[in-house]
Amino acid sequence: KGIYDEALSSFFRNVDTRSGGDGPDIYKGKICSLKARALLIDMEEGVVNEILQGPLRDVFDSKQLITDVSGSGNNWAVGHKLYGYQYRENIVEKLRKTAEHCDCLQCFFIIHSMGGGTGSGLGTFVLKLLEDEFPEVYRFVTSVYPSGEDDVITSPYNSVLAMKELNEHADCVLPIENESLFDIVNKIHQMMNSGKLGSTLKQNSLVTSSAGSGKTVQEKPFDAMNNIIANLLLNLTSSARFEGSLNMDLNEISMNLVPFPRLHYLVSSLTPLYTLADVNVPSRRLDQMFSDAFSRDHQLIQADPKHSLYLACALLVRGNVQVSDLRRNIERLKPSLHFVSWNQEGWKTGLCSVPPVGHSHSLLALANNTCVKPTFIELKDRFMKLYKKKAHLHHYLHVDGMEQSCFSEAISSLSDLIEEYNELDATRGGPRTDPSRLKIAV
Repeated sequence: KGIYDEALSSFFRNVDTRSGGDGPDIYKGKICSLKARALLIDMEEGVVNEILQGPLRDVFDSKQLITDVSGSGNNWAVGHKLYGYQYRENIVEKLRKTAEHCDCLQCFFIIHSMGGGTGSGLGTFVLKLLEDEFPEVYRFVTSVYPSGEDDVITSPYNSVLAMKELNEHADCVLPIENESLFDIVNKIHQMMNSGKLGSTLKQNSLVTSSAGSGKTVQEKPFDAMNNIIANLLLNLTSSARFEGSLNMDLNEISMNLVPFPRLHYLVSSLTPLYTLADVNVPSRRLDQMFSDAFSRDHQLIQADPKHSLYLACALLVRGNVQVSDLRRNIERLKPSLHFVSWNQEGWKTGLCSVPPVGHSHSLLALANNTCVKPTFIELKDRFMKLYKKKAHLHHYLHVDGMEQSCFSEAISSLSDLIEEYNELDATRGGPRTDPSRLKIAV
């Protein structure tokens, strides 16, 4: 409707461009010019340039971009140690400027990949910077983990070095695996091509990427994969943007789902997995949607939470869903899920009344579950294969401030994390003992 309302104000400023330059913000009334409350950082300017020439070019201000030319050469040390210190002042200044425009700064989202040099190195440098500059503000990190067939040979080094920083400086991490995203996109394509009832693909949709033909799956359909992450973030932030009978503050997620500070990795599953802008599919029945959220196929990492141990679980539901529907489904699913003995009632629920465009309802499940452990073990194995041979180490060690101890600290940090998950897993299936109560002598 062209009206600037609260749903927009959480993530966009409405700027009056008539006064020239960065005009004053307009709080009510018509949309003039929306500017995202975001900072885009990339040490290789190609991707940012694509955005500046694409349909979103007006949403990002040139003052919100930080780019270099050469990139980080798939090297964590270059991103973290070299570019981090080189761009530190610039990043802090732009962060402060963007933060000053917020009335009530709730949290920061960092979206980065773990395999390359800038995403892992500079991404975690920014995370640490946020902790120094805004210690009170929660930090949510969406990290995309490389797949086993990754074309970046040093990605295990970059990922493990970045993991140490995530362990120490993030409040919540949503790990996502490229492999899972790729599988999901392929499944959608198979569904389209099988011509199932009502499932038609819209032309020029994100699922088919910019090519717009549904018949050929692109070699690497990044647009469609990124679209899934965008949907995850849309569902995660819906309560900050819309009304709801039982809205959940973002900060409540880490308060309720992270019982131990280091075990802050949340497995996310999403249903439906695609927006209706892409696919005309009859929407899932409500109960089916809850079942989907706990099935393997809908997880954004290759994991099976049902057969692992839950520390806590959050369900963020959007659309015309009643609290009674939520309770009924939790009761229905509960017997098949293993919760840790001291948190049998570890459910957090949020209801937002506005569904995603074109759907009647959607669900995002965030599970703090030990099923992330295999992902970390596989990453550790891939790291050790390279590290035992000292392969490619010299590329890292010639960067100022980078020493071999960084590698040994990073791998021991990851090993400790895996060990913590092992200890929890060991308690599974034990007798359910309620903690002993205080006995009051009468």
